[in-house]
Amino acid sequence: MSGTTRSSADLDPRRRRTLYRAWHRGIREMDLIMGRFADAEIGTLSDDELTTFEALIEVPDRDLFRWLTGESAVPENYDTAVYRRLKAFHKHDAPIH
Repeated sequence: MSGTTRSSADLDPRRRRTLYRAWHRGIREMDLIMGRFADAEIGTLSDDELTTFEALIEVPDRDLFRWLTGESAVPENYDTAVYRRLKAFHKHDAPIH
């Protein structure tokens, strides 16, 4: 089970592949972080943003998780608008019910 709630039927092959890769990273926590963001945003990302997101998918789970949780600093080359959107997408200031 991938966990995705989005159909890929209306996506071009590159976006379908990226959506799949976002949900099949390696550890379940990163599947949920990257996959849920992809479900919500894959259809609206520009080609340049999609390239940036694909680069984030290539980052090892451990490193990306540390950046997102603030445990490690984000390298400059990954501190992009897409990375910040991904981080903001999962930021909650109140309990989630």
